[in-house]
Amino acid sequence: MAVHSHIERVLWNHDQISARVSDLASQISAAFAGTSSPPVLVGVATGSFIFLADLVRRINLPVAVDFVRVESYGFGTQSNGAPKISSDLKVDVKNKHVILVEDIVDTGNTLSCLIAHMEAKGASSVSVCTFLDKPMRRKVNFQLVGEGKFYRGFECPDYFVVGYGMDFAELYRNLPYVGVLKPECYQ
Repeated sequence: MAVHSHIERVLWNHDQISARVSDLASQISAAFAGTSSPPVLVGVATGSFIFLADLVRRINLPVAVDFVRVESYGFGTQSNGAPKISSDLKVDVKNKHVILVEDIVDTGNTLSCLIAHMEAKGASSVSVCTFLDKPMRRKVNFQLVGEGKFYRGFECPDYFVVGYGMDFAELYRNLPYVGVLKPECYQ
């Protein structure tokens, strides 16, 4: 089974991804250069792990890193609309700047849940850095906290995409690009 044969087309290749991640890291480095405490980058597991690893290695500041796990997809292609935190942070974010690092923002349900969760934990600001954004699928308008900012890698058309950490049924995360999964692979 050749994994690449399951891809209808590539949307962003390795070089495009690398350049965009470097740009996002530069923006974050500049935005937080004058802050007294290092930001805490919180990866939303599992989809963000490759993006988070690439991003933090390019940020030119001390940063703390942690993960949170939120379940909302299961083995389907549509969010169930009721995200649930199944594994919480170990790092204390009280009075700290939090940057939620997402693989993709779709409906906004998961992000809204996580922003409220970080605010309840006492974060002084909550920013979002998402690799992909699908604003046309947004159902929930989320509010950032404090001086929080929204960083977006690419605006994604309304396709079911995999690769660069994103999956279908836990497969395809290892692709070095982002591609559209052929419908026959998930229907």
